[in-house]
Amino acid sequence: QVQLVESGGGLVQPGGSLRLSCAASGFTLDYYATGWFRQAPGKEREGVSCISSSDSSKYYADSVKGRFTISRDNTKKTVYLQMNSLKPEDTAVYYCATGPPGSSCKEAYEYDYWGQGTQVTVSS
Repeated sequence: QVQLVESGGGLVQPGGSLRLSCAASGFTLDYYATGWFRQAPGKEREGVSCISSSDSSKYYADSVKGRFTISRDNTKKTVYLQMNSLKPEDTAVYYCATGPPGSSCKEAYEYDYWGQGTQVTVSS
């Protein structure tokens, strides 16, 4: 059974850091594009950062460039999102998702499998 499980969310003060993890089971993660998406209350889901199946391409939304870093450990079937210099506007539920090679981070519908999400709250 294909499953994605996110972890690492929580409450952090502005300027702090968190590392999200997305662990895959039931399939080989490295064959797929993998992305992190987020959805804040009253807002549409947006692509935050995605990594291609070959790891040759990484996408970052303008709002997180220079602060977030996506990486993958194929031996652990896990994709990470290191989030630094967090801001209150980063507060959202963060989802991990996988899709066919070439899936665009700007098109969430291209991603087939989704995790249950993990809450990130940035507040003092």
